[in-house]
Amino acid sequence: MADGVTTGSAPVVAGRRPGVRWRARYRAVPWWVRITVVYVVARIVTGAMLLAYAGQQAANSFTVQHPSYLSFAAIWDGAWYRVIATGGYPSTLPVDAAGHVTENAWAFMPAYPFLVRGLMLLTGASFEAVAVTVSLVAGWGAALVFRRLLGRFLDDGRATFATVLFCVAPVSAMFQVAYAESMGMFLLLVALLLLVDRRWWTMLPVVLLLGMTRPTGLAFGLLVALFLVVWAVRPAWVREYARPTVRTALPPLVVGAVSGLVGLAWPAIAWAVTGVPKAYTDTELAWRSSYIGWQELVPFTPWVQGFGWWFRQPAGGILLAVAVVGFAVFVFQPAARRVGLELRLWAVAYVVYLLAVFFPQSSTWRILLPIAPLLGIVALPRSSVYQVLLVAACLVLQWMWLDACWLVDGYDWTPP
Repeated sequence: MADGVTTGSAPVVAGRRPGVRWRARYRAVPWWVRITVVYVVARIVTGAMLLAYAGQQAANSFTVQHPSYLSFAAIWDGAWYRVIATGGYPSTLPVDAAGHVTENAWAFMPAYPFLVRGLMLLTGASFEAVAVTVSLVAGWGAALVFRRLLGRFLDDGRATFATVLFCVAPVSAMFQVAYAESMGMFLLLVALLLLVDRRWWTMLPVVLLLGMTRPTGLAFGLLVALFLVVWAVRPAWVREYARPTVRTALPPLVVGAVSGLVGLAWPAIAWAVTGVPKAYTDTELAWRSSYIGWQELVPFTPWVQGFGWWFRQPAGGILLAVAVVGFAVFVFQPAARRVGLELRLWAVAYVVYLLAVFFPQSSTWRILLPIAPLLGIVALPRSSVYQVLLVAACLVLQWMWLDACWLVDGYDWTPP
């Protein structure tokens, strides 16, 4: 009987030993090395997709036929960032025959192209090489900070899987093209991590630079305002578990005010340089004029207009209502509490900002990238089948997004 037990149990132990050893070795690898490997592999896969589409690309206003990777990665908004990096911003706004302001460089924040310009002067490298390198490095930093941020709320496995999703997301090509999104995401995630850790004064320079990289200043100011309201009304929802006092509320009040002022600073700078009070907003409206014509910006009407254009009314209004309600349910479902109040409030603040000013078009998917911390909710299920299918779905959607938006097809009205 004893021999039977021994021989019966030995294969089980032996069968488990390789798995135990593998897990021990995996845990011995520093977390940042694991995330770096994931990021590099993801960028190689996405790079292969971009190269495949570059091989199909016909000659167009951006590139020659079958361009190199760097040329193909610097089209669309990359062309505007090249204009800014090499020539700055126009002091006179371009207008059409009817006097309407047309598309111009003032739609783009200065931090990314000016950084690229400085590195170009320092290294002598081309715009394409420097811009793509900055995006790759900033994306790597964003992945590392993303893992740290989600690790404040989730266990190692879930936080790591959420980071995998971040690295292979349908619009993750932004981490390796000449766009400011990569740098903006890095700064945003740093700011959110500092907010979670309540390092308010350290957050100030980050918020300043973030507001000059991507137009998120007003949204981040709204986040801080929402946080203060929740803290004052329901302090049990906040880690401090005590209502704010003048002393404890002052740092976030300063951060929120500074962020809001940064959000207004760029329109003011455009006004000062061009002499046109609405230089920035008129420039932004130029991009939607091909859809709905020339109209004034009325807050919270662009999405109604956009859904009406895409789906006609009343279907557009119904779909918009379903989308907004669905987002609210997703963010406030009981399971979503696992990712923390701060990250959910950020998603709400950013979406409210988009609903107020953004017109939904082909770049919408890219514009939604800043709510990526909500991937922590998506990463909660532990099923291996679920995780594999989700990564596969992200890769398929990457391919579809590149095909629909990045590839230039004649007169293309679907910019990413």
